[in-house]
This record gives sequence, C-alpha cells and structure tokens, in this order.
Amino acid sequence: MAGSSAGGSRLGVAEAPTAPEAPTASEGPGASEGPRRDRPGGARLAWLDALRGIGALLVVFEHLAHVYLPEVRTAISGWFVPGTWGVFVFFLVSGYIVPASLERTRSVRGFWISRLFRLYPLWAAVVALALGLALAGLQPHTRSMLDGADPAATAFAHLAMLQTLLASPSAVYVMWSLAFEMAFYLLVVALFALRSHHRSAPIAVGLAVAAVAFGGVLPSNGLSRAGGTTLVAVLGTVLAIVAIAGAMSGRRRIALAGALLGGLLAVLLFGFNGTSKPWEGITMLAVMFLGTVVYRVEHGQIRRRTAVVAVVAVLGCAMLTGVLHVADTVDTAARLPYQREWAVTVLLAALTFAAGVALRHRRLPKALTLLGVLSYSLYLLHPVLLEAHVAMFDGSRRNDWVMAVGFLCVLVPVCWLTQRYIEAPAQRLGRRVRNAVDRPR
Repeated sequence: MAGSSAGGSRLGVAEAPTAPEAPTASEGPGASEGPRRDRPGGARLAWLDALRGIGALLVVFEHLAHVYLPEVRTAISGWFVPGTWGVFVFFLVSGYIVPASLERTRSVRGFWISRLFRLYPLWAAVVALALGLALAGLQPHTRSMLDGADPAATAFAHLAMLQTLLASPSAVYVMWSLAFEMAFYLLVVALFALRSHHRSAPIAVGLAVAAVAFGGVLPSNGLSRAGGTTLVAVLGTVLAIVAIAGAMSGRRRIALAGALLGGLLAVLLFGFNGTSKPWEGITMLAVMFLGTVVYRVEHGQIRRRTAVVAVVAVLGCAMLTGVLHVADTVDTAARLPYQREWAVTVLLAALTFAAGVALRHRRLPKALTLLGVLSYSLYLLHPVLLEAHVAMFDGSRRNDWVMAVGFLCVLVPVCWLTQRYIEAPAQRLGRRVRNAVDRPR
C-alpha cells in the first residue's frame, strides 16, 4: 500500500486501477451546484441534475399531497409511493457519483472536506429554523418527534447525521435519508481503503440478497435497546467522528484504521441498529451500490454481462424483499396493496434512472436541471415550510390546488435564496479548503 502524501490521505492509490474521468457534479441527496460550463463535465452531467430535480419534485409532492391533495394521494395509494420513488432516485444518483468522485481525486481527506461543506451548512440552517419555528408553535410535527426524546442522545446523533441509525428522531423528518447517505460514505471510504471499491456488483447483489434472507429477522434498533439509546448515540457519534478524522489523517496507518472503523460502524448500524424495518435500510443501501454498478459499466470498468446480472438481481431482490417482509408490519387485509406499491415504486425508480442514463447525451429541460440545482434545499426545506404554511394558512383545507400551488410559489424562491447564499458559498469555501490541504508541499 502506498503511503499518504503530505497533502491528504490517499489510501493505496499507487496500486489502484486508474479510473476514467469521473463526474464532477455535486453529491448527496440533492446537493448540486448545477451543470456549469466552467466545471469539467458539468454540461455533460446535466442529466444527473435533472434526475435530482425529479426526485425532489416527487418527495415534495408526497408531503404536499397529504396536506392539500388527499384525494390524489388516496387514488395512488396502494400503487406507488412518490416520496420513496424520489428517494430511490436520489440514492441511485448518489451511488453513481459519490464513489467516482473519491476515485477521481484519490484523496480521502478531500472527499470528506467536500462532503462536510456540501451537506452541513444548509443542514444546520434548516435544523435551526425548524427548532425556532417549533418554539413558536409552527412546527407541531417536529415538536411531537422531539418531545420525550433524550435531548443528549438526539443532539449527539444529529452531529454525525446518523440519527436514524442511532434510534433517535430527526429534527426534520426527511433527514432520515441523510443518515443512510452518511453511512454509505463511510462504507465507500472503507472499500477504497481496502482497494475493494471496484467490487460494486457483488456488494450490491450481496446486500440485496441479505435484505431478502435476513431483513425480516434482524433486530430493529437492537444495539440501542441493549445498550441504551443515549450510550449508543453518544458512542456511535464519537466513533463516526474519530473514523472520519482518522481517515483524513496524513499518516497511512491512522488513515487506514479510521477508514476501516467507519466502514465497520456503518455495517453494525445497518445490520443491528437499523430502522423499524431493517430490510428497507439494507435494500436502499443495495440500491446505492447499484448506482455505482451503472457508473462502472458505463466507464468500462466491469463487463456488461456482470452489470446486467447485478441489475436484475438487485431489482428482483428489492421487489421481493418488500413482498416478503411487509407482512411482518402490515395487517393481512392490507398486505397486497402495500406489497404492490413497494414493488411498483422500486420499478418506477429504476425506470426513471434508466431513462436519465438513456437521455444523458440529449438536451434536457432547463426547468428540471434548475430544480436539480435547488434539490437539496427543496428536500430539506419543504417539510419545515409546509408545516409553517399549514399553521399560518388554515391547515383544515382539503383538495385545494390553489394552496398547493401557492406553497410551491413560496418554496422555490426560498430554495433559490438558500442555494445561492448558503449552499453555493459553502461549497466554494469547501473547494478552497480542499485544494489548500491537498496541495503538495
């Protein structure tokens, strides 16, 4: 294994296969700067922003429909879940681009700096806004989730964005997916350190099969119930911080130990401290690695036959695991609609991503790519603003398209402002910090 350079943690890159030019678009659940022509590959990757835009619209529609369009939501219930569809699209995009960004720079330190500056500034602003509005009585959902929760455990769990995997409630309910993203990052870094990052296909298939075989018997929040929520939340957060700090170290052995610690932590949390439905979490992790499989076959890193087998196996297992394990949590009479909507939702997400890949060289609607640029803000802000909107403008309204459109007319400009004045400056600062610490000395 090659030693690390003074400019950053570079685990084993001297012997790693050289990857083709990787995407440079932003990673994360909607985090994007958009396709800029001054960024290499930016215009070429507009399709990823378009997919993020679609994902954001689906998630926003899911929650908006529950409030203002209940008849529409009832009509599609039992057939597909727009919010889950959108999150699956986000996860496929993350799987496609996140490992590639690490392999392109080959700097674990730069990778983590980029992630932290992309995700945390807006996340912190939204958490502060949600808590402030909760104190003002405009966030009943946030208050109900946090009431009765251990403040210390909840605060610690949020520090590492792992609260969902640490049996703690989220300050904003959509932040559960960020915990899955963060655990995915930990695994990606660990695989890179072990030089196993090219094994995306067997990893994706293995996870999908594990979800089918063990998803129904794995304990929900098992570690937290055994050791106590506060202890596990504090310990898990400390270990995550130590793992990330270690992986960013300029010393080879410390960097390797940190990367492996992070990967082990992610495996333990997904396997033994997952959500109320462990099979869902493992399936979503498999879907992320499936996105990586698509990237690798597109860039000639794996055989097409291998990719086809992985796609069929992961999607087949993903649909099957819902059909099998939904019976564990749903009454017998309601099983068929839930089984059907899970399977259809998985299929719709896969078809959406496949359409994006097929159209990646075509000119796409600017509205979709713009929504992709705003998608991280749209994703985090919409539940906070929706609750405040309902509280201020009569939450008893039903089937009201005017209120739904009015909310969107407020949401999009606010997200444009947060992207311009919070996300973009933080990302620019992150690039400067990353370039400074990775500069050879």
